[in-house]
Amino acid sequence: MAKNRASMLLLLIIIVQFNSFGQTTRKYLVLLRDKANSPYSVNKPDQFLSQRSILRRQKQNISILERDLPVNPTYITQLQQTGAKIWFPSRWLNAVLVEANDATIATIQKLSFVKGLEFGRSLTNARVGAETSVSTTNQFSKFGEVQPLNYGSSQAQIEQLGADKMHQQGYHGEGMLIGVLDAGFQNANRLAFLKPLFDEKRVLATYDFVRKETSVYEDDSHGLSCLSAIAATADGQLYGTAYKASFILLRTEDANSESRIEEANWLFGAEYADSAGVDVISSSLGYSEFDDVSTSYTYQNMDGKTALSTRAAEIAAATGMVVVVAAGNEGGNSWHYLTAPSDAVSVLAIGAVTQTGQRASFSSFGPSADGRVKPDLAARGQGTIVGYPSGTVASGNGTSFATPLIAGLAASFWQSHPRLTASQVTASLRRSGSQYTTPDDMLGYGIPNFERASTIAEVYGQLLVYPNPFSEVEPLAVQWGEIEANVPLNATLIDLTGRIIWQNSFTTSGLAAFVLPNLNLSAGLYFMTLVSGDKKRTMKVIKQ
Repeated sequence: MAKNRASMLLLLIIIVQFNSFGQTTRKYLVLLRDKANSPYSVNKPDQFLSQRSILRRQKQNISILERDLPVNPTYITQLQQTGAKIWFPSRWLNAVLVEANDATIATIQKLSFVKGLEFGRSLTNARVGAETSVSTTNQFSKFGEVQPLNYGSSQAQIEQLGADKMHQQGYHGEGMLIGVLDAGFQNANRLAFLKPLFDEKRVLATYDFVRKETSVYEDDSHGLSCLSAIAATADGQLYGTAYKASFILLRTEDANSESRIEEANWLFGAEYADSAGVDVISSSLGYSEFDDVSTSYTYQNMDGKTALSTRAAEIAAATGMVVVVAAGNEGGNSWHYLTAPSDAVSVLAIGAVTQTGQRASFSSFGPSADGRVKPDLAARGQGTIVGYPSGTVASGNGTSFATPLIAGLAASFWQSHPRLTASQVTASLRRSGSQYTTPDDMLGYGIPNFERASTIAEVYGQLLVYPNPFSEVEPLAVQWGEIEANVPLNATLIDLTGRIIWQNSFTTSGLAAFVLPNLNLSAGLYFMTLVSGDKKRTMKVIKQ
């Protein structure tokens, strides 16, 4: 009888374990085959983009693409009918983040409209039951340490960028919209140094992609400190580089873990920012090594096209936003190099310097795995003056704090030169770097400067063809700002024999901007001819 009871107990344990395993769920980014039969149309972008987002594209001659269309809602319904929990869809990747157990995800993969799974696996570790509770202890374990001060001054970090001159000229970010993607903004809505931001209702929206809710003020405080470097207004203590800008605050990072799901959240956050009409993204987050080491990236993956967050950042830049991201704090670690998404071609990857402009010892090294200059720029990241959830102003270390300084610089600089495109803003800041002619793998093009960037921006009223030489990795971009609005621009590329390699016609609003497609050109000399009305320009361009 005792033996039978023992057998029954063992059977019960097996059944409980089996049922428990059956309830184990993971998150997967399900890739879809198409956007066929979509109720949305590129001809009606106001169905899925804000007016501000549409105007941002129109100003820069950026077309609405099929990539911008939302995921087909019929597909989302069918995914939900399998029993999966729907988290977020991705317009840009035509994908849906779902939470499902093994049996359900197997069913999903058999659906005719499903292409597969991002990375061929889940983006999270298995879990049973409720979400891990949010903890606000040890808040800086992922982002660096804090050195408290009774009082501090942001004068040095502002002057280092020439942002004091920018402010003196009346540019503080008014009218610009900045999206901050981070781990949380603890107490941001209660602190004196951000009081004008909330009194003036310049936080236009918030969202937490980790917990699927709108509140972001009770989570980790890393984003608060980053926000303060842009938005703080505290006389004698701290002024941000764009303290009169408006903001969208997005939590994409779970400070208690490190997994690829956070990259997916970054993707969703960037899409949210795009659709809301954000001008500049500031994100002090980076990805290389994960809790599940089998999912970690290698340095070879830092090639501008592999990491999920990198691909998202590149698309974000293509929609006309300036994307500013931290290069990483890995300079003294075994990883040593930059982290995703700072390897993206079109983003500004930010390293850290000291007050005297020397590289901070922790700042990550470049180049990208495919040999491009990274980081792009650098700002004060050692002893940076920022705010904290207690209401104090203190110094902190990290490329995390250098990044928002330059994001605010980018926003206020763009305010001062509103005719520029996002790519022109990015190029102007790069070219204003203190070591632009001699970039290296430590600080890239160096420390940017508002007045130098303003001088450089003047050429955009004329004609700019860059980079020259160009390559497949960094394609040829053309901007011409001295032509008549609504007069077509005809562009032609010929080789040395006079053979036409490529030609196209563009409609303009007085500012033409386009990027030469990948034509698999052989290295050598070519001629680009631009004709608009009675204006004609021909220039030599070199393919590397």
